[in-house]
Amino acid sequence: MAKFVERTVVAACIAALVMAAGCGDGGNGQQAASSDAGSAALATEKVTLKMGMAFPTSLALLGEGAVTYVEKVERVSGGSLEVRLFEPGALVPALEAIQAASKGSIDAAWSTAGYLAGTDMAFNFFTAVPFGPDAPEYLAWMYHGGGLELADEMFTEQNVKFIPCTIIAPEASGWFRKEITSLDDLKGMKMRFFGLGARVLDKLGVATQLLAGGDIFQALQLGTIDSTEFANPVVDESFGFYQVAKYYYFPGWHQPSSILGLFINLDLWNGLSDQHQAIIEVTCGDMVRHVLARGEAMQSPAMRRMQEKHDVKIRYWAPEFLEAYEKAWQEVIAEESQRNANFKKIYASYSKFREEFKLWGDNGYLKR
Repeated sequence: MAKFVERTVVAACIAALVMAAGCGDGGNGQQAASSDAGSAALATEKVTLKMGMAFPTSLALLGEGAVTYVEKVERVSGGSLEVRLFEPGALVPALEAIQAASKGSIDAAWSTAGYLAGTDMAFNFFTAVPFGPDAPEYLAWMYHGGGLELADEMFTEQNVKFIPCTIIAPEASGWFRKEITSLDDLKGMKMRFFGLGARVLDKLGVATQLLAGGDIFQALQLGTIDSTEFANPVVDESFGFYQVAKYYYFPGWHQPSSILGLFINLDLWNGLSDQHQAIIEVTCGDMVRHVLARGEAMQSPAMRRMQEKHDVKIRYWAPEFLEAYEKAWQEVIAEESQRNANFKKIYASYSKFREEFKLWGDNGYLKR
C-alpha cells in the first residue's frame, strides 16, 4: 500500500507541474497547481510522535493494543506518520502520561481518562461508570449523545486532544485471598481499585488506593494490599494475580465497559495536517472494533485456563452485595454532584441519555 500511495502522490505532483507549465498566461492555473502540489507534499511529510504508555506493551489487550495501533497508523499513512512507543517509566510514570502530554513533555499518551481524576473526578465518566452501560450504549452516548463534546470541553482545558481508541469487555470485580461471605469481610480491607468504583468501596469501609498495573502484583505479594481489581480475565491473567489470591469475583459492576484512548498534546494536534488528523481518528475507530471483538473472544479461554491450571475459584456476587454497591454509588452521585459542577453537568447528560435509551434497550434485545 505504501508503494501505491507513493506512486499516486508522485503522479499527482507531476500532473500539477505539467498543468503549471502548460498555462501560458500563468495566473489562477499556476496558483491552483502550486496549491495541489503543496497539499500532496504536506500529506506525505514525515511526522513522528513520541507516545508514553500507561500499560506495558506485553499486556494483553491494553498494552498490545497500542502495538497494533502503531502498525495500523504506519500502514494507513504509508509511512508518513510514525508513532514511537515508550514503555511505562521510560519517559514518564504510567499514571502521569496524560499530564506529560498536556505539558508537551511527550507528544501523546496511551492511557485512560480516569487516570486524570486527581485533577477532576468527572474525568472518570470517559473511562467507565459503575452500573453503567455496556459497550454499544456507552459508545452511543459518547458519539451521539454529547459525551465526546463534554470530554472535549474538559480536555481542552488541559491542553489535550482526547480520541477514544479502545473499548474493552466488562472487568472482573476483584481478586481476594479468601471467600467474601458478608459485607463485614470488606471492612478494613486494603484494596487496589480504580475510578468511581473506588469511591463506592470507600463508603463500605474498604481502604482503596490506585496503583499502576505494573506495581500491583508486588504490592499484593508483599501484603501492602490485601486484594485488587485491574481489568478483565485475559488481562489479569497476564499479571498472575492468581498466584497470591485465588478467589476471583464477578461481575465488574464498577466497569461494565471501559474506554481507553489516545491523548495528544493539543498544540501538536492543531499543527498536524488534516490528513494526519484523519489517519489518527480513523485508525482509532478501527481499534475500537478490533479490541472489543478480540477482548470478547479471549475471556472464556483465559477463565478456563486459570480454573484448570491455577485452581482459581470464580464467584458471582450475591444480590445483597450488588445492592449495597449500587446504594453506595447513588450516594457518591449525590455527593459529587453537589460539590463538583463538571460532575453534575456530565452526569445529567449521561443519565438523560440512558433514560431515553431505555425504551430501546429494554425491548430491542433478548433477555440473557
